[in-house]
Amino acid sequence: MTENLYKINIIVKSEYIEHYSEPEQDKYVFAYTVTIKNLGKVPAKLISRHWVITDSNQKIQEVKGLGVIGEQPRLKFNESFEYTSGTVLKTPVGTMEGTYHMLADNGYKFETKIPLFLLKIQNILN
Repeated sequence: MTENLYKINIIVKSEYIEHYSEPEQDKYVFAYTVTIKNLGKVPAKLISRHWVITDSNQKIQEVKGLGVIGEQPRLKFNESFEYTSGTVLKTPVGTMEGTYHMLADNGYKFETKIPLFLLKIQNILN
């Protein structure tokens, strides 16, 4: 029953930003665009985030903080919020995944998993 009340859909697209990257310095810059859509019946606000960023050397960075890009969007049923942010890796391939912590209008707190996605420079993997 609660799944119909509290359901957030997350879609992420990532891209390598060659212009800001310096491969000779082991600096690979990636942008990612996240679309958050409330498919639940209860409006909910994104309170905080927790990212786990892993490069191909298995070095893990964790990022926690309030909101996203300085905002804590409140989404009604079928509303979406989209934002773009970025990260820097020391390798040309890595992954990101995480969790958004949500607060429904009725006071119910829940987590929404951000699915694992790939960060990679173009044409490095088939």
